[in-house]
Amino acid sequence: MAKSSEHHDFLPPEARVALERLGEHLTLARKRRRESLRAWAARLGVSVSTVTRLEKGDPGVGMGVYAAALWLVGRVQALPELADPALDQGALLISIREAEGRSRPRSRPTNKASAS
Repeated sequence: MAKSSEHHDFLPPEARVALERLGEHLTLARKRRRESLRAWAARLGVSVSTVTRLEKGDPGVGMGVYAAALWLVGRVQALPELADPALDQGALLISIREAEGRSRPRSRPTNKASAS
C-alpha cells in the first residue's frame, strides 16, 4: 500500500521542483553509467520501487537514500554545503542588522572626579 502524501503537502513548490530536478539528475547519472534500476537498488540497499521514487524526486524517500545515491555518483561531499552557515543569507542579514544596532556611538560617562 502506498503511503499517503498528505504529510508532504507542506513542501513549498520550489522544494518539490528541486527534488524533482535532483531525481532527474540522478536518473541521468545512473543511465550514463549504464546501470539498471535493479543494480542501483542493490547498491543502495533498497527496492527497485524506492529507486524509481527517488528518481521522480519523491519527498517520501529518506534523506539517507538520497545521500547514498549522491555517494554513488561521487557527489556526497556537496551535501553538507547545502546548509553551510557561511552561505546562510537570511542569518547574515540578521547579523548585519544586529551589528548596525550596536554600532551607535555610546554616550561617554562623565568623570565626576575631574569636574571638582
